[in-house]
Amino acid sequence: MTRRRRAFALMSIFALLVLAVAASGCAQTQAEEKDYWRELPPGAHALRKITDPAQIPDFTRAFSDTARLDETCANSLNYLAKPSAAQFFPVSGISHEQVRLSLQEFRAMLAGGMNAAELNAELRRRFDVYTTVGYDNQGSVLFTGYYTPIFEASLTKDHRFRFPLHKLPPDHVKDPVTGQTLGLKQPDGSINPSYPSRTELMQSGMLEGLELVWLADPVEAYVIQVQGSAILSLPDGSRLEVGYAGTNGAEYKSLGLEMVKRGMLKREELNLRSIMRYFRQHPNDFEAVVAANPRYIFFQQNSGGPYGSLNEPVIQMRSIATDKSIFPRGSLVFVEADISARGTKERLSRFMLDQDTGGAIRAPGRCDLYWGVGEGAERYAGRTFNEGRMYYLILKDSEMERLKSRVER
Repeated sequence: MTRRRRAFALMSIFALLVLAVAASGCAQTQAEEKDYWRELPPGAHALRKITDPAQIPDFTRAFSDTARLDETCANSLNYLAKPSAAQFFPVSGISHEQVRLSLQEFRAMLAGGMNAAELNAELRRRFDVYTTVGYDNQGSVLFTGYYTPIFEASLTKDHRFRFPLHKLPPDHVKDPVTGQTLGLKQPDGSINPSYPSRTELMQSGMLEGLELVWLADPVEAYVIQVQGSAILSLPDGSRLEVGYAGTNGAEYKSLGLEMVKRGMLKREELNLRSIMRYFRQHPNDFEAVVAANPRYIFFQQNSGGPYGSLNEPVIQMRSIATDKSIFPRGSLVFVEADISARGTKERLSRFMLDQDTGGAIRAPGRCDLYWGVGEGAERYAGRTFNEGRMYYLILKDSEMERLKSRVER
């Protein structure tokens, strides 16, 4: 298996979409009043530089907890060093060089031996702070969560393990840089841009022989489709990591919202566990509901992940997923919100890195927080549905010039 995995450029563990599962009920209720999915007008930027120092948040608390922050910054820098990264800039007025130098200098600050208060002062002195315009043009952002599940699986089909994840078909054609699905390669070498839907793929038999692994529960197989990656526990006690390899290119449709539409669950009841419980009690309903989502995800064996859309590992509560068409990928971000994931609201003031994307994260007022791997992460991700703010941190122009002149000398 190659480690290039550039297909992840659109992925972001498409899963990410708690919107699809864990928070879709709450999302629909609140969206009736607040349009969290409002897209930017043509030519508009998602970021706005803060010019009033009084509006810049205090970063002291965030500097009091920097566990794995340097590692996450290093992952972004590793991505930015790839030749393909530069083509995705500038975005929202931010250049590739600005993001790269900002991360380098931020890492140097972390290693400089300053305390949290000193780091806060240094950051405010040397960095510009950009707020997202948010869904309301006032900076408000809806935060949801995503995670990497752990499920039982088998490399061979038997009476228990009967529901497959599929490998990428050999005639699947995608952009080698972005991973965007281009279509099906025909015998004459031409490309048919019309790729079969989920239902067509399942009923045509064209995926037979492409089974990567088998799950015991069709709902668990679908959850992996939504989350885009998983850790699988095999019968011999070993574990297998699987991740996104490509998609049929169809638009994602929420399973959770479809269940609400059909009256299977109430919006306030909707979370990942209630969805799985419903289909275990009503297994005959699953295929009809899942057919409403035409999108299908193909998988490959991974190691060292899970990975985000930058083809770099995502790290628990250090990586976020945003719309990469409007936000500068790999950037340093300060997240501030009251998060209710653990049952009571807790103030989140944390440095994170913009390293992932998602099929439903397509607006300046949306962000997914990566909660990690396993059952605890699933519980927290499923409860995350809170408004807050995001701030992107970019070196000031004067600091950029100082660094350039230092290099030239």
